[in-house]
Amino acid sequence: MNSKKKWIGITVAIVLVTNIATLFVSSRVSLVLPNGRVEIDKSTYNTIMKFSKMFAVRNQLYKYYDGTIKDDDLAEGAIKGMTAALKDPYTVYMDKTEASNFNKEIQGQEYVGVGLQVGVKDDKIIVTAPFEGSPADKAGIKIGDIIEKVDGTAYTGKDLEKAVAAMKGKEGTNVTIGLNRAGKGSFDVTVKRQKVVTNTISGEMIDNNVGYIQMTMFDDNTAANFNKKLSELQAKGMKGLILDLRDNGGGSLEQCIKITSNFVDKGKVIVYTVDKNQHRENYNSVGGSAIGMPLVVLVNGNTASASEIFSGAIRDYKLGTLVGENTFGKGVVQTMFDTGEGTMLKVTISKYYTPNGENIQHKGIKPDVEVKYPDELKDKVYNRALDPQFQKALELVNDKVK
Repeated sequence: MNSKKKWIGITVAIVLVTNIATLFVSSRVSLVLPNGRVEIDKSTYNTIMKFSKMFAVRNQLYKYYDGTIKDDDLAEGAIKGMTAALKDPYTVYMDKTEASNFNKEIQGQEYVGVGLQVGVKDDKIIVTAPFEGSPADKAGIKIGDIIEKVDGTAYTGKDLEKAVAAMKGKEGTNVTIGLNRAGKGSFDVTVKRQKVVTNTISGEMIDNNVGYIQMTMFDDNTAANFNKKLSELQAKGMKGLILDLRDNGGGSLEQCIKITSNFVDKGKVIVYTVDKNQHRENYNSVGGSAIGMPLVVLVNGNTASASEIFSGAIRDYKLGTLVGENTFGKGVVQTMFDTGEGTMLKVTISKYYTPNGENIQHKGIKPDVEVKYPDELKDKVYNRALDPQFQKALELVNDKVK
């Protein structure tokens, strides 16, 4: 077995167990690890020994089991099990394939797949947006669909990264996705995998005064592309902006801060985080080119994470008007740990708070002007003229620029 992966598993066990181990254990054990000696309490030591017994069972199984049992597979399964035990859908261990796919998506790279943006709600994998023109879009997969199976294998929210990896694969091959849709129930859709390029920013002038920008996620290129589009529309005479964050599931906090800074005075807090030790970290505006510009932001139930950070800052500082429906309610922050050999551990490390001190976890952000998108329009080809949320936003921004 690769010793590094085994010790990664044991180290994760130490971290997870230490958080709940009793402080009233008098006897302690000195444990020698590859990078030094660590002293732990007896209770933690006993738990680690339970972990190690898994490998002893492996040795017994070799006597009766006709096949190969790989230590790497045992260690990887143990790590995934320990992260799943936290019951946090955002803390996950990613194997090499899953980590590679995740990096390609967040970095805005081309990949082969079906072109879906997904999230987790109530332990279900929810389609937050099919990329326009993607195989999933052409196959009729819609926002709000629940992904239940991929090629016959069932997945829940805790299996998010695994399900995403299963939908990716060799170009030209088919994948069958089991969906559940409100009013229709469960059904299968077969999609042919193709190269997908994520373009997170699009926009245009609506009339002589009002610009429109749609942002589908915050990948590593989003801020640069947003600033480019913003400058382009300003050069065309834009005096007010509609920013569409509907179905934007979030992404990079760094990119979010850069984009939000365009509207928030330099030095002001855009968001702050607080970890379990009550350590606070502020993320301040660096200033930008749209300070004071009349702004309307479109939001809905799939507006999540970084999109909610943006929306919260705009709301708290009264820099614009939020129009639409209550947002998703993801108020926690994750960071990535390199666990070697191309694998990664994504871990929730803190809660975030809007400038006025609100954590929106499981609550979301209520828009200033609530407008529901009609159910009867969700299964039809999108028509901006029939979109009551967009029409209300246009009305409000026009009033602002007069």
